[in-house]
Amino acid sequence: MDLRIDKLTHTYGSVEVLSDITLDIPQGQIVALIGPSGCGKSTLLRFLGGLEAPSEGRVLQIGEPDRDSLNPLTYVFQHFALLPWRTVEGNVRLVLEDHGIGGAEMERIVADVLARTRLSEFRKALPKQLSGGMKQRVAIARALAVRPAVMLMDEPLSALDSQTRELLMDDLVTLWTRQPFTAVYVTHNLAEAVRLGHRIVVLSRRPGRIRQIVDIDIPLDQRTLAHPELEAKQQQLWDLMREEAAAADQELIDV
Repeated sequence: MDLRIDKLTHTYGSVEVLSDITLDIPQGQIVALIGPSGCGKSTLLRFLGGLEAPSEGRVLQIGEPDRDSLNPLTYVFQHFALLPWRTVEGNVRLVLEDHGIGGAEMERIVADVLARTRLSEFRKALPKQLSGGMKQRVAIARALAVRPAVMLMDEPLSALDSQTRELLMDDLVTLWTRQPFTAVYVTHNLAEAVRLGHRIVVLSRRPGRIRQIVDIDIPLDQRTLAHPELEAKQQQLWDLMREEAAAADQELIDV
């Protein structure tokens, strides 16, 4: 299933947040959204997930999700959103219980996603016993359990320290390489964008418009932050954003 954003514009009262966004999100790609603070990245993600309706334009689902997809669109948030009284496997089970799945089928799905996210030996642990990186792995495992057509990832690594962030990027690359998935990945971190994004969509300061779309053809499992082409792409992105990022920062301070 592909997603298509068609001429989307949105205002909150008299403030225009997004303006005339048209974008295709192809199946099997990770599309990274970047831009200055306040440019509407997370707002756009909410429209993709159907949490809000735009003032103008529409979001289209092109094609059908796989037949075993329980949730066509599934979020991974910045702050994990785990239930503290449930174990690792209990948090993953929750989304399957909502769909009436139990018994051997539930056990098979839980075992599979915990193995894919390297959490099998921690299945009985509570969230308070886990590091930040492991908590986010649980959130990713929970998302994978419903076999989404598209994962909507809202700055999923921004609450983590730099070393943990590097490890989680490696995990996401491994997950995608073994079984490609579709994702829209909001981030303010340019290193994350060039490490994970097949396409990087650069939004302008508010109202957010698409300034440029940067494609990266290097296979995910061959990317390192020291790769010369990725360094050049990161510099290209920063050159696009530098002045507007500074202006947006001043605008937020002045409000």
